[in-house]
Amino acid sequence: MDDRELIAKAEEALTEIKVNQGLSERHEAVLAAIRIRLKGSAGKSLEEMLEAADDAPPDRLGEAIAKAEDKGKPSLDDLLTQEKPTHDWPS
Repeated sequence: MDDRELIAKAEEALTEIKVNQGLSERHEAVLAAIRIRLKGSAGKSLEEMLEAADDAPPDRLGEAIAKAEDKGKPSLDDLLTQEKPTHDWPS
């Protein structure tokens, strides 16, 4: 078995795992790099493609959620002991 056949088998195995269980972002990047390599590329090495795949933009939504979760939330007791605002409604 030559390298090309081995890479093709790895691509098939990763695709099967992706369909059955799903892949992490890193594994999807490897699968994409293998597919690009099998179909030919613009002279880039597999390592260069993997490095490019790793340069994903930051997960801004995940960062915002983590930041919001880190903020302290008032307890129910805090909310119940707060003085209720009085409204000056016209009579």
